[in-house]
Amino acid sequence: MAPLAGIRVKAISVLGSTGSIGTQTLDIVEDFPEQFRVVALSAGRNLSLLVEQIQRHSPELVALADEALLPELEQRLQALPAEHQPRCKPQLVGGPSGLNVAASWDTADLVVTGIVGCAGLLPTLAAIRAGKDLALANKETLIAAGPVVLPELKKSGSRLLPADSEHSAIFQCLQGTPWAENARLSTGVPTPGLRRIQLTASGGAFRDWAAADLENATVADATSHPNWSMGRKITVDSASLMNKGLEVIEAHYLFGLDYDHIEIVIHPQSIIHSMIELADSSVLAQLGWPDMKLPILYCMSWPSRLETPWKRLDLTQVGQLTFRSPDPAKYPCMELAYAAGRAGGTMPAVLNAANEEAVAQFLEERIHFLDIPDLIEAACERHKVDRIDHPQLDDVLAVDQWARLAVREQVARGTQRMSMAAVAA
Repeated sequence: MAPLAGIRVKAISVLGSTGSIGTQTLDIVEDFPEQFRVVALSAGRNLSLLVEQIQRHSPELVALADEALLPELEQRLQALPAEHQPRCKPQLVGGPSGLNVAASWDTADLVVTGIVGCAGLLPTLAAIRAGKDLALANKETLIAAGPVVLPELKKSGSRLLPADSEHSAIFQCLQGTPWAENARLSTGVPTPGLRRIQLTASGGAFRDWAAADLENATVADATSHPNWSMGRKITVDSASLMNKGLEVIEAHYLFGLDYDHIEIVIHPQSIIHSMIELADSSVLAQLGWPDMKLPILYCMSWPSRLETPWKRLDLTQVGQLTFRSPDPAKYPCMELAYAAGRAGGTMPAVLNAANEEAVAQFLEERIHFLDIPDLIEAACERHKVDRIDHPQLDDVLAVDQWARLAVREQVARGTQRMSMAAVAA
């Protein structure tokens, strides 16, 4: 495939290269070698996969979240036969400072942030302060620290390009309005004429379950998504609809609409990835198969579009597109997210951290699925008296740690909850 006329090869730094977003990003790089090259990678503990990525992409820099693993990584690279060595030996760095180096790597044109959870906040800020454009798949960065991140974006001029499917869909739809230039930076400035955002949701693993049946939900049930292939944490968030609640907060910060004008719609087929309504009542939608590669590619190639060999959408094959309102009794996490977003300040950071910890406890089978919203609500209630309206970075980091500890302490004391049947009644 020939490179785009007048466009040089774009240098990519991938944060969280061994995760779902990271591996798909690297697949795209391999599919379009004339358009993209990898200059930096960061990863967690999956050294086997990381070594393979280093072999294939020969990055200039590799960062490990756990600095203690650096000697083992170096040993594994040195042990490779000569014919399997990367073209260039990468510089190896580790720990939080190492992740920040990867995020702000000098030769990178675009940073893909695929680190899960609030752990991605500091590297994302490092990339922004270095003036890098970002493909943001780490929604927690904006949710926990929107009041901190948006001023930094405006100061640096970095573009924040949403890489998750829903916000990418909104972003793509906004490019089709007369005010596309206003929407291009995604820094929370409302687009003129934008009346409403509709975020579509698959409904997750439990979309066809009765509310009362959630009493019997297991980890295996919650991590089996009907449409998307994602990591375990985000799949649980999809099952509770917290993922969509977090996306509501993210959409508020990205596109500047108030919460009364951001709606969630259950769309089981996951073909329409989100919609916008304009002042004249026109509704624009972005459609495609449920495949994260498309929004990631759009971030990487923006403002251009690349021709792909991927499967084309055939609506006659889909047959029907259906929609329904989410049931608040079945999805209490959704309402908690709206409440935290409206409260603002440090409350979304507490919501996000409490959810991350509660989901971690659930995945370790220490709590029940239905305990997740109760633990989140308890943390948010405790934080009301201490909420900070205009937080700084240190405030966000402090409440993040407090909320995680609060959930762990509650789990240690034991959880009490109403049955789902009682809630639904």
